[in-house]
Amino acid sequence: MTEEKTLDRDSALGARILKVDHAGEQGAVNIYRTQIFMARWTAPSLVPELREFKSHEEGHRALFAAELRRRGVRRCRSYWLCGIGGWVLGLLTGLLGRHAISATTVAVERVVLGHLKAQLHELAGKDDAAVRVISQIVEEEQLHHDQSASHMRSSHVWTRVLSPVVALSTETVIWLGMRL
Repeated sequence: MTEEKTLDRDSALGARILKVDHAGEQGAVNIYRTQIFMARWTAPSLVPELREFKSHEEGHRALFAAELRRRGVRRCRSYWLCGIGGWVLGLLTGLLGRHAISATTVAVERVVLGHLKAQLHELAGKDDAAVRVISQIVEEEQLHHDQSASHMRSSHVWTRVLSPVVALSTETVIWLGMRL
């Protein structure tokens, strides 16, 4: 019997959501880690901002990890897949430069913010601990979105090409994580 089956339905949902969010934060840390590495050559002016974003994501990952430990729940099976995917996405977009880096962050954060808001709505009154943890990260995720959007031009090729691909990839990873 898995740990989720021993929890009541609302706590099991909260645990599943937290596991996927934790895995997503691993992906985000690796996106920024490899973008920072590449941006030293392709977009040096973004490096301080990317370091700040990575620091936030490491804090978010730690919050989710602590709540999973408190619940006695293991991390999501997609944790390492998200990490590898984040590394690849960060490397490719870091190679492509400033606009690609910003378009990636905006696309990822747009999807993530939509999911976080839906999670808060779905868990309200059902799993207060999960709501508290998720609520702690929304403001910083919005900051990442807004700051990155300020660097973008909607007509730039990377905005038009990368945004839908990255958004769909992010949606797919979340969908898969909720099913593993």
